Amino acid sequence: MAVERPLQELPCLNENLEGSLLCMSQTKRKERPCYGEENTPHELIQHWSPPRKQPRPCGKGKENAFVLARRPRKSRDSAAGLCWDSLPDELLLGIFSRLSLQDLLRTSRVCKRWHRLAFDESLWHSVDLVGKAQLDAELGQVLTAGVLRLRSPHVCIGQPGFKNADLLRVQHMDLSSCTVQTSVLEDILSRCRRLQNLSLEGLILSDSILHSLAQNVELVRLNLCGCAGFSPESLAEMLQSCTQLEEVNMSWCDFSSQHVQAIATNVPSSVTQLNISGYRQNMTMEDVKNLVERCPNLTNLDLSDSVLVTTDSFPFLQQLSSLRHLALSRCYQIHPAALIHFEKFEKLQTLEVFGLIQDSYLPILSKGLPHIQINTQPFSSVARPTSATRKDRTLWGMHCRLVYKP
Repeated sequence: MAVERPLQELPCLNENLEGSLLCMSQTKRKERPCYGEENTPHELIQHWSPPRKQPRPCGKGKENAFVLARRPRKSRDSAAGLCWDSLPDELLLGIFSRLSLQDLLRTSRVCKRWHRLAFDESLWHSVDLVGKAQLDAELGQVLTAGVLRLRSPHVCIGQPGFKNADLLRVQHMDLSSCTVQTSVLEDILSRCRRLQNLSLEGLILSDSILHSLAQNVELVRLNLCGCAGFSPESLAEMLQSCTQLEEVNMSWCDFSSQHVQAIATNVPSSVTQLNISGYRQNMTMEDVKNLVERCPNLTNLDLSDSVLVTTDSFPFLQQLSSLRHLALSRCYQIHPAALIHFEKFEKLQTLEVFGLIQDSYLPILSKGLPHIQINTQPFSSVARPTSATRKDRTLWGMHCRLVYKP
């Protein structure tokens, strides 16, 4: 049987277990330590936290020193105060450049500032006014706005109403078959010095207009098909001045034999495509010879409807080593059997002889000239702004951004 031992008195825990949880529980009632300072692991925080960035001294010796600063956040009140008037001109021009022609014109009526920006020349780079029946002051406003490309054929043009005598910036312009007075046309072309492509097909011109065209020394393509009203002297002057011409269409104009001679003896050697068809008794073999001598780099030549051109022209034409397209339609002095001689033209690609051969004889001729396509294009496209075979709204292959939509 176990013997019961008397209980022993334990020493005071306050003396031997100082700092223990038990001691803390006993002294808790007496005094409350500041746990915010006592339990905060300052050493661990300093060990794991990234070092604070110290501002670099911006002294005189360090030119590249800089201080990063956070931009103060704008309050909602200041953001709500933004309006169109606070936008810079560059941003507004970028917005206006996405607008159509009608919307841009409506925008110009909002205020004076928007009117000034809406007619900035950067927005009026190219304009297509096809479908607009009548043009008066609108044409003058468009031209003075700094337009570079203007497509406006088959339009009735009144008085443009230019407000000053400044020169125009237009470089490519199509006024074919427009209803316009010669005096108005003189006023427009007298302000042009930078024309590169121009079509005045079917218009009544004057010596003054030809003199104005002579001032455009950068002219590359010129379409005067069906024009009238100017002398051989003014025609010769214009051809002598425009030495960079490459494509010229002067077919079916109201020309005399003197006009044809002026072309044959003054056309610049830079011309590579020439349409001088429709002169029946006014073009001679001597004119053909002069054309070949002056323009040795011709690639496209149209001599159609010249009844004085005979097979004697073949040796002259054979001298054109770059000739690719030749039109001799309705040159009735050329016998159909003589067309087989074009087998000597090794680089010739197309031959237009409408009216010279019957459809039944065409397969026989095509077999004798296998490298040449015969009667593929009844209408010439030389210097014309839009080819007859194309239906898109182009201007010598270039599109216009601002398009009129009735």
